[in-house]
Amino acid sequence: MQRFLVERRLRDVHVRLVRAREELAILDEQLAAISEEAEDARLRSLVSETPLAAHEYTEVQRHVDAMARARATLSATVEGLERRRDELLMDVGTDG
Repeated sequence: MQRFLVERRLRDVHVRLVRAREELAILDEQLAAISEEAEDARLRSLVSETPLAAHEYTEVQRHVDAMARARATLSATVEGLERRRDELLMDVGTDG
């Protein structure tokens, strides 16, 4: 592959990787906060033993689960971009 094409693809992957890592950091913060909220709701549910408290816990936990799935997807994207970056770096290194 021509060097300038590899370098252009490498820059594109780098931009996408930086953005994905930033999104992952934000998602981690949000997940930590909502996980704490879910734990509080779980404790309230155990103490009060009311259907409303149980429902509130279930709803918050559903959000935690959805966010955890989103985090796993985003983490896989970061890993894929890192692999692609490494492949492109090898292409640049061997094209000299």
